[in-house]
Amino acid sequence: MSSKFTEMSRQELREYILKNRDDDEALHIYLDRALAEPGTVYPAPQSIDDLKDFPLPKNGTSHR
Repeated sequence: MSSKFTEMSRQELREYILKNRDDDEALHIYLDRALAEPGTVYPAPQSIDDLKDFPLPKNGTSHR
């Protein structure tokens, strides 16, 4: 693993990847970090009524 990537935060690495899309090493390191962090798991809605209690996407767009 390249030391320049180990010193970067996940956000810095993401920004680097967006500017250097051909850098496969950076992408692999970013994905390894992203998959290593636990995420939030939400149960699938069972009915249309369940959608009213479903969390909104982080980007603020509506899911309706």
